[in-house]
Amino acid sequence: MADAAALSAMSEPAPPYPILYSFRRCPYAMRARFALVASGTVCELREVVLARKPPALLQVWPKGTVPVLVLTDGVVLEQSLEIMLWALRRNDPQQWLPTSPPDLETALQLIALCDGDFKAQLDRYKYPNRHALPDGLAHRAQGAKFLLTLNARLITHRYLLGERFGLADAAIAPFVRQFSHTDPVWFASQHWPGLQQWLQVFEASENYARVMAKFAVWAQGQPVQIFPT
Repeated sequence: MADAAALSAMSEPAPPYPILYSFRRCPYAMRARFALVASGTVCELREVVLARKPPALLQVWPKGTVPVLVLTDGVVLEQSLEIMLWALRRNDPQQWLPTSPPDLETALQLIALCDGDFKAQLDRYKYPNRHALPDGLAHRAQGAKFLLTLNARLITHRYLLGERFGLADAAIAPFVRQFSHTDPVWFASQHWPGLQQWLQVFEASENYARVMAKFAVWAQGQPVQIFPT
């Protein structure tokens, strides 16, 4: 019986595309989808509701976080930056990856700052009740320090590392977007001309429209949803 089951599993064809488990509004999932679009990587998209994680997701990644990309050979990529780098190193027609090691290191350092302290401040600003806080204003002020450093860069050039949109922009902009949407009136009132213009260009881009396309929640047995459409 075991041998028969093993032979049956071996005979099953590999999926034709990588499988991406995603949640549309999650900034981590957003930046992974951005890199897939920019690299021209076609995948099967499985939109999930995080409150009702499908067993198929938990089987490949028990933590149940998104994004998760399951490659056609069964390898599982469970970190958004890992997915971005995997996709762009395979194909980078828009030249998002910095070509020099110092520029790549700068990009990765900015992303680490975003994913570290800034993300912690953002969570407490946006969801103070989850952290037993009366409000998130103190954390908004702390998060604004990171935005000031971004604005300083964006005053001198169009994007974070120069005149071309790249890895750092795609990885960080979804989190700045979430911060800005928490209180749009307050965000618009800040004197951050470089940052505000950068975010407006990001949200008006063709890539953004493709990344934010709506998909039905995935269920086992439903027709495959191809991304990008």
